[in-house]
Formats: sequence, C-alpha cells, structure tokens
Amino acid sequence: MSRAFAPVRIGHWELPQSFVMAPLTRNRAGEGNAPTELNATYYAQRASAGLIITEGVAPSAVGQGYLNVPGLYTKDQVAGWRLVADEVHRKDATIVAQLMHAGRIAHADNKDGVETIAPSAVQAPGEMVTAEGPKPHDVPRAVGTDEVAALVQDFVTAARNAVDAGLDGVEVHAANGYLLHQFLDPTINLRDDQYGGSPANRARFVVEVVTAVAAEIGAGQVGLRLSPGHQFNGIGEELGEDLEATYQAVVDGVAPLGLAYLSVLASPLEPLESLVKDLKARFGGSVLLNSGFGDVTSRESVEELLETGLADAVVVGRPFLANPDLPQRWSKDAELNEPDQATFYGGGAEGYTDYPTLEAS
Repeated sequence: MSRAFAPVRIGHWELPQSFVMAPLTRNRAGEGNAPTELNATYYAQRASAGLIITEGVAPSAVGQGYLNVPGLYTKDQVAGWRLVADEVHRKDATIVAQLMHAGRIAHADNKDGVETIAPSAVQAPGEMVTAEGPKPHDVPRAVGTDEVAALVQDFVTAARNAVDAGLDGVEVHAANGYLLHQFLDPTINLRDDQYGGSPANRARFVVEVVTAVAAEIGAGQVGLRLSPGHQFNGIGEELGEDLEATYQAVVDGVAPLGLAYLSVLASPLEPLESLVKDLKARFGGSVLLNSGFGDVTSRESVEELLETGLADAVVVGRPFLANPDLPQRWSKDAELNEPDQATFYGGGAEGYTDYPTLEAS
C-alpha cells in the first residue's frame, strides 16, 4: 500500500490517510469577519482530507491582519463556525481552527482602526492590502509586560469559542511571521524583560499560550505549528545555535502537555532536517510536516516526506484549493484541476466552491 494512503492516528483522531489539509487563507469571511454558508460548503467539500486545518483565524480584533479573514471572538463568528463544523462533521471529517494573531503583519484600516501590536516596535517590511489599496504595514506598539497575560487570555477565549462552535480543536499558529513567531525571532523581539533576550525567554510566550489553551480545552484538542528559520513576513531567523536553542525551548516547554500534534513547516527541508528530527524526538507525539511552502506538494513528495521518518502525516496545501476530492484523484492517478490564482484571495464562489469533483467531470 502507498504510504500516503495508510491510515494514521494523529493525537486521538483516526484519519483515513497520511496527509491532511493545510491552513489556506481565502479572505472570504462575511460581515463582521464571520464565516457563512459559503465557507461551510467550501470546507465540507474537502472533508475527504480527514483532518482539515482551517485558514488562519484571528483570536481578537487586535489580532486581525488581512481583509475578510474570519475571527473567533464574537458571537456571530462562533455561530458562523458552527455552520462550518456541522457541515464538515456530516461528512465524517475532523476540523480544527488555526488561531492566528497577525501581530505586526497588519494595518489598522483592516480592523476598524484598532491598533497593531508586536513584541517590539519594529515595523514589518512590505505592504498590507487594504480596501483602499496596498499600504505599508503599521508601525506596531510594543506590548507591555503587564499586557502579556491578557494576550494569552485572547487565545484561550478563542479556543473555547472554537470548541463551543463544535470544532474539534485548535492549532496555535507560531509560524510564518505572525505574532507568536515574532516573539521567537531575535531580529524582531528586542525586549529586555522575561519575554526577550535569551532563547528560553523568547520561547516563553509561545509556551504560555499553548499551556493555557491546553488547560482550557484539553491538550488532546490542541496542535502547535512552527516554521523555524522560515524568512517570511520579515522574519530574520537564521540557521545556527540560537535558532536551535529557541525551538528546542518551545518544544521542551510544550512536550509534557500531551498535545494532539506538532506541525512543522520546513522549507526547504534539507538544511533543517537534523533540527526537525531533534524536535520530533523531543516532542514525543504525532508530528505533521510541510515542506511545500515554496513548491506545490505532490503525491510523490508526500511519499518522500513520509519515507524520511520525520512525519506521521504530511500537510498539503494548494492541491486542495482546486481539488476538493484530492485523495480520490491521487489514489486513481487522475488529472488534477488547475487552481485559478486570480481567485485565491477574496471574492465569492468562483474559484472557491465551483471546482468540479472527479465524478462531476
């Protein structure tokens, strides 16, 4: 049997194959950043993934970054996610919400003028798309030491809201240059309190967030995503002893909790292979791996990643955009739909829920 199609247990979830659906930002939330029936249809179409990790979901108004990205901090948002959870569960799949606080990757225009925060007042390079066009990212305000506990509570509340909405858990997003990753990066985190300076101190906030979320909803419903050294959204981390010590501190801090999984984005994999192997051993539980940020993940690359022994399952992104029935297509060596890049972000059903299944075509 193909390794990709071997059933796998991730945490306490029994999944039909050894690859899952990655979080994919689509910018199609409704009014008030609440999911709609359209979003529920989109996720239910992709239920054959077994485990769906949702697009990044803001845990607070301050944490909003991009236009029309859903949240989990209002009653209407919780109601919207209940629509999604119900539709996905009707298809016997598991779905967890990725909690993504954007931190400095934000502009106030996208969140009704709410301020932008970060570990330090270091502006991100590049621009943020707003309703009025691209604008430079905000210069963030550095979070005070006395404010960190409230930030942690935002994640806890969002996690509770996710479970109350019927979702199966959450993935804490500490990758890709967003707030938690910003705390890990010594080029962005210039703090001199207990949350900055040493690798252990920079790891502290991530560990506190994951620990508090696990205490609230149960560790078996919590995953953690990391992307060590991934220089995206202005991240300046570089390979070396500091990087290794920082991520070892994170994983050592959360390993005793018994989380559902650790998800690692290593792109490209080769220079990070020894670190990923070390983190997997330290974690001691289920590990998801994604090396496809720069390249589109194929069935062959899923097989290759599983053969390394570094992952229990592989996280697959873009192929699921245009192929809601991707597992069926891969299992039959069928032709794949080509994704329409013009409809990746924002819009309606076009390029979102109108890709044909194999049976329909």
